Amino acid sequence: MYHGQIASKRPSNPTQMYQQPPRLLIVHIALPSWADVCSNLCEALQNFFSLACSLMGPSRIPLFSLYIVQNQHECILPFVQVKGNFARLKACISELRMLQREGCFRPQGISLQLAIEDGLQQFKQYSRHVSTGAALTYSSLEITVLTSQPGKEVVKQLEEGLKDTDLVRIRKLQVVEITKGALECMNSASPVEEPSNEESPILATDIDLQTIDSDIVSMEIFFKAWLHNSGTDQEHVHLLLPSRSISNISRTRDDSMCLKCDLQERLLSPSLLPGTADGSLRMDDPKGDFSTLYQMVSQSSSASCYKLRVIKALKSSGVCESLTYGLPFVLRPTSCWQLEWDELETNQQHFHALCHSLLKREWLLLAKGEPLNREDKLREPTSTFYVILPSPSPTLLVKAVATRELMLPSPFPLLPEDMPADSLKTSMLDDLELESTYNPLQVWSHLYSHLSSTFANPHGRFHPSSKSRAVRKAEPLQINRVRATVAPLPMTPAPGRASKMPAASKASSEVFLQPSMEEEEEEADEEYPSGP
Repeated sequence: MYHGQIASKRPSNPTQMYQQPPRLLIVHIALPSWADVCSNLCEALQNFFSLACSLMGPSRIPLFSLYIVQNQHECILPFVQVKGNFARLKACISELRMLQREGCFRPQGISLQLAIEDGLQQFKQYSRHVSTGAALTYSSLEITVLTSQPGKEVVKQLEEGLKDTDLVRIRKLQVVEITKGALECMNSASPVEEPSNEESPILATDIDLQTIDSDIVSMEIFFKAWLHNSGTDQEHVHLLLPSRSISNISRTRDDSMCLKCDLQERLLSPSLLPGTADGSLRMDDPKGDFSTLYQMVSQSSSASCYKLRVIKALKSSGVCESLTYGLPFVLRPTSCWQLEWDELETNQQHFHALCHSLLKREWLLLAKGEPLNREDKLREPTSTFYVILPSPSPTLLVKAVATRELMLPSPFPLLPEDMPADSLKTSMLDDLELESTYNPLQVWSHLYSHLSSTFANPHGRFHPSSKSRAVRKAEPLQINRVRATVAPLPMTPAPGRASKMPAASKASSEVFLQPSMEEEEEEADEEYPSGP
């Protein structure tokens, strides 16, 4: 029986819609698998953090820490703030690249357990230190274990090892098994849950087991899920339909049918990243289209969710693409934990029925966003209108649509029905490669390298000459290992093997485990500043 406790879910500040919990990543990949995974993992991590550190607005990942479990558990990056720390994160990833790739070792069975306990202890100490100078917006931790071992075995190992550990500060514990399978379809590069016919209660609720491929794209997509708002403290949007549209759906006070939905970004706004627009102009204004829906939802409270009222239906071919603007968003049935299970299930069924009906009828919905409050009753607030599109998946796509006030004259004549045969050589089109669908995962804009170079030279600093670069290249690379501000838990030697540890290894372990008080104080001042 599992006796550990997982953190209870508390209502979050509604203005913190972007922010996710602190992350602890534990790399638990033994040799020889590490040689196959190392390069792709490091590339995926660097690409991800180049995005996460560059995004404008509130930090979506407040804290990050990294552990490695090989011969023993080791913290190579204590908890640091992600935003503004790309140089340090990149140095940590460079250190990860230089870990041993060849040879053999027998990791101790409790090393992974000790890494989790040590990371949790560090998070508690960080929280205590920071809470003395500022209010924390997070109180729980999400831990991800990347492993090359069979995921089910790792889950069972953790269930047994952590059964007496207090895990009240852990919001989610996740085991991700990395496989060597190549991607057959780039569109399906998202992590999938490992099927299991013998799921224990802990596996179904407390420990999430997933499987991802070892290629860069799959691991990138896995890490990018950290940027999503995964909070379940309250639903994000109420989709209001006429009372006769769907029967037996919960009614609001105005007798409308209400579907409770969560909102999810489909892609990152280019306006939130430097250098993503041509020249000095920005195609998207972060204070414009991005705020019309997503920020309106983030400003709502538990007492008043953002409402989209459906006012009419449209034929699926009746909306010109030139009339939509801004970023698309995805609506899906809410998974708010505060709702009763029966209400959640009924809401989901009705949402799926709506999607099916719209597809069958080939309809779209036109909805009006209702203002959150009417403080100035003398002035009519402006409204934003949206088209809601169904899809084969159980989701709806929401896009802002233009209104009369925004329209500009567009006197475009109709295309002539007949064109001269020699006006265009059709062979020019025949030479083009034809694909049935557009797959964005196969198209890249070199944004990652651009963002990385932006951090290296943020304000047009002087670039070193090729001669100075050559001199530095010839010098041996010096790696300054980052030590945790909390001393890692003492290692427990395997029975009968304690006396076989080499003296040099034993000495280095003692240095790592027992730093001087002076060094601890210096690092504590650097890691946990008490104020500006």
